[in-house]
Amino acid sequence: MDPLVPPRVSRMIPYAPGKPLEELERELGIRDAVKLASNENPVGPSPKVVEALGRALASVSFYPDGAAFALRSALAAHHGVDLDEICLGNGSNELIDLLCRTFPGPDDHAVFGRPSFVCYWLGCTAAGVPFTEAPLREDLAWDVDALLASVEPRTKLLFLANPNNPTGAYVARQELHRLLRELPPRVVCVVDEAYVEFADADDYASALELRDLRERLIVLRTFSKAYGLAGLRVGYAIGPRALIDGLQRMRAPFNVGSLGQLAARVALEDPEHVRAYVELNRRERARVTAGLRELGLSVAPSQANFVLVDVGRPGQELYQALLRKGVIVRPMPPPIDRHLRISIGTAAMNDRMLAAMAEVL
Repeated sequence: MDPLVPPRVSRMIPYAPGKPLEELERELGIRDAVKLASNENPVGPSPKVVEALGRALASVSFYPDGAAFALRSALAAHHGVDLDEICLGNGSNELIDLLCRTFPGPDDHAVFGRPSFVCYWLGCTAAGVPFTEAPLREDLAWDVDALLASVEPRTKLLFLANPNNPTGAYVARQELHRLLRELPPRVVCVVDEAYVEFADADDYASALELRDLRERLIVLRTFSKAYGLAGLRVGYAIGPRALIDGLQRMRAPFNVGSLGQLAARVALEDPEHVRAYVELNRRERARVTAGLRELGLSVAPSQANFVLVDVGRPGQELYQALLRKGVIVRPMPPPIDRHLRISIGTAAMNDRMLAAMAEVL
């Protein structure tokens, strides 16, 4: 690598998304494949969103509202918070990157779990922030004690994905309560709730319900999953004014486009569409879990729109075999490289995956 590139950049590994359908068709000539690799909404956005976007296309020659007043106002009303407690991001990925660049520096420290969302690692590495990866339990559940034990005197930032990606595990209300109370006040605790709409466990609680437990708490949400707007890249952070002000100062101008702002605002106005998809996911998640277990596979309990499956062999082998059957799933890196993450699709997509899995096994 060019010596002009700093070591922190040379350590970066480009994010590898799920294989696109077009790429599979181009490489293997397979048509009518199903993609269950990126935890996308298989039924798509609300028809009201599609209609509104069609009307708005003629105005894309203008810059978007840089302050996103209409969308932030709608989100403030939706969550019962103040307008200046919300910062928008180009997906929650951008917000993770902003958090790593805004609060800790090279002399500080961050904590997150392993395995968990790779963008915490990417964000800290890009910003040159030292970090500790707290291990999960053997059953891939969160270990709050391990997270707390990883905090050092210089720790400034802690990420918690709840539910967790890629395991589907969650921190129950009492344990989340304990984490928020026992973290030192100096630590900015970031609870990433990208999959919150799918969590239906009786003891699950959003961190938004626990904001009175600590001042330095930021909650991340996204329109990519339950709302079906992954291609438009709209996420948001909710937190105290002082922290949100820091993110607003660091974000790029016009970081969320006009179509994304409009689509997210209209999507909020169609909660029934989201409820219908969440219910489909609940039914299909249970059916897929049972079907994979009938094939002799171990499936981790999930509170998200995917399941993590221990296939008992290198996951890449089974991933490649499924590709040849026209089914795209997601192989996992170490320490869970014997696992596949499988998104929950429609009933027909899931049937296709289960049949292909039975064949390749």
